[in-house]
Amino acid sequence: MWFRLLSFLGVQLGAGLLGWEWAGYPAALASVVLAGLVWMLVDASQGLRLMQWLRVGDAGQAPQLRGWWGEITDRTRRWLRQTQQQMQEAEIRLQEFLAAIQASPNGVVLLDPQGRIEWCNHIAAEHFGFDAERDLQQLIGNLVRDPAFVSYYADPDSARGTVMLGRGGNVGRPLRLSVHLHPYGEGRKLLLSRDITALEQAEAMRRDFVANVSHEIRTPLTVLSGFVETMQSVPLDEGQRERYLGFMAQQAQRMQTLVSDLLTLSSIEGSPTPSSNEWRVIRDLLAQCARDAEALSGMVTAGQSKSHVLRFGPMPEGMIAGTASELLSAMSNLVSNAVRYTPAGGRIEVRWQNLPDGRAEFSVKDTGPGIAAEHLPRLTERFYRIDTSRSRETGGTGLGLAIVKHVVQRHGAELRIESTLGQGARFAIVFPANRLRLEPQLAHVK
Repeated sequence: MWFRLLSFLGVQLGAGLLGWEWAGYPAALASVVLAGLVWMLVDASQGLRLMQWLRVGDAGQAPQLRGWWGEITDRTRRWLRQTQQQMQEAEIRLQEFLAAIQASPNGVVLLDPQGRIEWCNHIAAEHFGFDAERDLQQLIGNLVRDPAFVSYYADPDSARGTVMLGRGGNVGRPLRLSVHLHPYGEGRKLLLSRDITALEQAEAMRRDFVANVSHEIRTPLTVLSGFVETMQSVPLDEGQRERYLGFMAQQAQRMQTLVSDLLTLSSIEGSPTPSSNEWRVIRDLLAQCARDAEALSGMVTAGQSKSHVLRFGPMPEGMIAGTASELLSAMSNLVSNAVRYTPAGGRIEVRWQNLPDGRAEFSVKDTGPGIAAEHLPRLTERFYRIDTSRSRETGGTGLGLAIVKHVVQRHGAELRIESTLGQGARFAIVFPANRLRLEPQLAHVK
């Protein structure tokens, strides 16, 4: 400021002195006035240039000014550069933040104080069924009409939230959303949505599982309790005691089998992924399956005129990578199911076949009653049975195919089920090539 004042006075003083030397007092006065006007015009022109530049606001187009205006220009240019840099950094952070929200598995909607959509990510658009760009500034109440949401939006409780039906589901598997509203800023709201369909299904499966286990255990316990009470209160001859004890042993065995299968399933689900460096001899696994099948067949057909016709086809002298107990459990379960559900005199064929692409298939084919097409997709569900009474008569727990499914998935294999009602069934496990070391088929096991 002082520099500007001194420059103004210096110009007038210099002009006055020149005028005085040139023509005396009148010329000096005129020179002072003229110099002041010229100084003011030059100063005003610099100020005008500065104002024009400020209207543009581009730091790269700052005018070259001198004096006071030059200093103002330099400081303003530096401030503009810093501000532009800060704005660019803020924009980058904002875009990174929005990208992070876009990548979130949960839906996010920003609402203004009137309930209009200011921004939303793609997940929220899928959950609620609106367009992330077209529906901006639309009232959320006009787009989401679910009664549960309408009631919750009218009286929100962020700690409680609500559950509603979302868009994109189907009749068999409707989309279930957990929705929460959180206030922020000046009257704005943050709407969060989360897909809980799988969680609710898992909870329903857990409840069904507990109910099924309870039912499966309660039935033999009831039988055992009844026989124990009878033997304690009613005098029995030796034949009756033997018969009752046989029934009790049968029910105890049924509970033991159920507990064993539950422990096997729990162990499989909670253990690490099978190693691909631990190799098992395929012949040994198939030979054990054959022994188990023959023993079970003898039990199932005991007292009948015919037994099962069991045939184990050619097997390679190769090896498979995985957990021996799990592989044996999966193979044995397929063979055991065939034995249990095939009537006496029926034929059961077990084969190991090398496929052209390097994979191999273990298959079990029977001549049993077969399975209707509507039951095939659900066979691997826990405790799912087509014929409950038949399964219990043969000692099945309803967990065998669930165990097979988990073992197959853990070993990167594929389970195939083919059946026609009245024409038997064929179950097969296709093992991937990276878990096999196969040699030409050389031998047979009965």
